Amino acid sequence: MTEPVAALEASGIYAAYHRQPVLENVSLTLPQQQWTAIIGPNGAGKSSLLKLVIGTLVPLRGELKVLGKAPAIQRRAGHIAYMPQQEQMEWDFPISVHDTVLTGRFGLMRHAPFWRRLLPQQWANPGHQRTVHAALEAVDMVDCAARPIADLSGGQKKRVMLARALAQQASILLLDEPLAGVDPPSEALILAALERERSQGRTIIMVTHDLSGARRHADKVMLINRTLVGMGTPEEMLSDAMLARLAVGAPGSAGGGVCAA
Repeated sequence: MTEPVAALEASGIYAAYHRQPVLENVSLTLPQQQWTAIIGPNGAGKSSLLKLVIGTLVPLRGELKVLGKAPAIQRRAGHIAYMPQQEQMEWDFPISVHDTVLTGRFGLMRHAPFWRRLLPQQWANPGHQRTVHAALEAVDMVDCAARPIADLSGGQKKRVMLARALAQQASILLLDEPLAGVDPPSEALILAALERERSQGRTIIMVTHDLSGARRHADKVMLINRTLVGMGTPEEMLSDAMLARLAVGAPGSAGGGVCAA
């Protein structure tokens, strides 16, 4: 029987910004249909790893495959949805909540010429509208659909950006600190939405500083501090011993340097 292709497979990854290394000798394998929490200190390379997966950062050495192919190919094919950190967004742009989520469907029109994607009839497609409504419903933002996104609270903005990612209907969801700075109701809604996505077979890869949330929800925890410190179950990786290793960036015995499912 053929082995299922891994959601993410990295071998000897080395990446840098302006000659400053951000990831060194990272090798790992992530299976599909699981929730992986990526944990590490600030500046550890967590966000850089997500950028490698979406293809906006290219490794200087090593090989990275997403669902068996190059990251850029899978991003163009619509298999990867990405929710960036909130501070990377332009919140003053005059756009409604509904239309923000609708932009998540833009990539699904990739076979049409660019000018045609901008036509109103493309955006009025009933299939797109149903998907947007379902995504807003998943994060309890339907009643805010007509509001300007600039008027929302921080937690509401996070919920809208998650809805935008959900509207892409990708098999892999990449989330960069989706719980940072959110209110408790928004956190509960975001986590419930992600639980539903996992139950439907989505692969979730989430950068987080929330250790208790990782313990409750993640199938696997990846500890990273420029190199892979370890990967395994939350019980293994969130022990005092492994968190101490994480602080100094030392690979631990529980999970090793090359980690598989």
